[in-house]
This record gives sequence, structure tokens and C-alpha cells, in this order.
Amino acid sequence: MSDLKFGLILSNRNVVLGHNTAGDMLDMAQQADANPIMESVWIGDSLFVNPRLDFLTVLTAIAARTERVLLGPACMGSFAIRDPLVFAHQWVGLDQISSGRARLIVCAGGGAGPVWDAESRALGIKPKDRRRRMLENMMILSHLWTRDNQPFNGEFRSFDGLAMEPKPSAGGAQIWLATNAKRMSAVSGTDEASEISVNRVARYADGWMTHTIKPDSFRASWTRILDAAGQLGRETAHFDNCLYFNISIDDDRSRALKNASTFLNEYYNFEFSQGQLDQMLTWGSPAECIEALQAYRDSGVNRVAFRLCNSVDQFGQLDRLTNEVLPYVNT
Repeated sequence: MSDLKFGLILSNRNVVLGHNTAGDMLDMAQQADANPIMESVWIGDSLFVNPRLDFLTVLTAIAARTERVLLGPACMGSFAIRDPLVFAHQWVGLDQISSGRARLIVCAGGGAGPVWDAESRALGIKPKDRRRRMLENMMILSHLWTRDNQPFNGEFRSFDGLAMEPKPSAGGAQIWLATNAKRMSAVSGTDEASEISVNRVARYADGWMTHTIKPDSFRASWTRILDAAGQLGRETAHFDNCLYFNISIDDDRSRALKNASTFLNEYYNFEFSQGQLDQMLTWGSPAECIEALQAYRDSGVNRVAFRLCNSVDQFGQLDRLTNEVLPYVNT
């Protein structure tokens, strides 16, 4: 049975909501870096919807204050609407400062409502184009990072005569794709990744991130991704994955749920139903959290990234996670 690797998702939106400071985030990242049980640190991303501190700025500061942990967005929801030629340079800067510890995880982002519509209008990007732009931007980054002075002709961007220096490291040049298994269910009644998601990861990406998925469904989805990539003639030895995991630890189970519900409702400015919380969240005592996590061992999950669902006690939750839960998951 393979051991799980563990990571921390920093809630950069908490700074906007007034629950933490930028300094708190850097301190938490350093605390994770100093603890060998933690292998990675991640941070969310968006622009005008669910506003937060810019992920790239924060990750660059974290890279300068840490030595060991992998770093990346979970996931980069603004990827489709940022200028890929500019971002290609910015990302390589993070790769250099982190000595190759950066991993880029992108997603299409997008949603419905006045703020989403206003953001799309302001940036001149049609919501229906986000996924195609995301895929093209992935190809643009790979093109700039591996080819010099070669033409690129896409649906949204075309260019020639460009040579980008410096190039990223092997790890920094990886691009993973995050998909929502629940939103694009492959089979009625299951939470496996859809055929569209499987084929996108297999064709364009070097890894996969998802959330709200059962262990058996993750195993089946990951197997399908690897098989599809192999059929395309891609080498998959470097393929990687990460499970985004919402957690709230408290010996009082009802209090754990209340804290998590308050956090998530405020974070997304959305009232989650109990049914939605049941699917997207693990809460309760350390023993209950350990049991839930152990179910993912031998499921194909390589690493689990934890978002601490508590608005006012992030450090306390991190302490309980690293001391009362994670040491016992792989035993």
C-alpha cells in the first residue's frame, strides 16, 4: 500500500475577509516547510470574483522563505483570462526563485452571475471561450518553454520570432490540469471524471487535481487518464496527481461542521446545503479524519492538499492536522 504525501492549501481570500494577514500566510508556509510531514504548499487564485491576494506574488514570497516544499496554485482559476506570453515569464521567475519547486496547476474557472459577467466584459473574453483559451494558453507556455523563434498559430493568439529566456526547470515546465469530477460526471450515479476531463488531462497535461471524489472513483479515473495518455503515445512516468481536501478538526463533531460551514459560506459567498457539505468536506475528531483519509491509500492518490475550513483558527487547525491526524494516516 503506497503512502500518501501531504500538503497545505493557504486561504489567501482570508486576508480580504479580515481573518488572517499576509504575514500569517508566510508564517504558516514556513511552519509547513519546517515540518517533514508536509510536502507541499498551495494557494488559490482568482481575480475579481471571490477576490484575494494574488497567488503568484504570495508564492514568490513563500519561495524566498522556504527551502523544501513544492509550491503552486490550487488551482489557477484566472489562467484562461491572463496574457499567456506575460505569464510565461512570470512563472519562470517563480521557478527560478524556488529552485525548481513550482508546479503549475491550471483550470478553466468561470461561473455565472453579475461579477463573473463584469470580469469577462472588462477583459474582453467570452465565458464560452474560457476552456478553449485555457487549452491554448497551456500550449503557448509549452511552446515558449521548449522552442525558440518558431511560429505559433492558435485560435486566439499567433506569433513568430520569439525566444524566451530563461527556460523553466523540468519540474517548473510541468502543467497539471484541475477538473471538477462532480460537475462533469462520466456515469450517472458516480463521481468519476468525465470522458472530456480524462481526455484533456491525457492529451495536454502532466498531472491532475480534483476534489469531492470517492477513493474507488479516483482510482478508476486515474487509471483511465493514464490509459488514454498511453494510447496517445505519451510517456506517463512523470504524471502526477493531487486531491484537494476540505477538512475541519474538532472533537465536537457538530462544532467542526458549524465552523466549516461558516468558513465555506463566507469564502464563496454562497450558502452550501448539508448535502453539498457531506460531499465536499471531512469533519470531526482526529480519529474520524484519519479513517476518512486512510480510505484513499492505494487508490492512486499521490498527494492530498488540505484546506483548513476554519475562519478564525487556521494555526490551531494546522497544529491538530500535523500532530493528531497526519502522523497516523500512513501507519
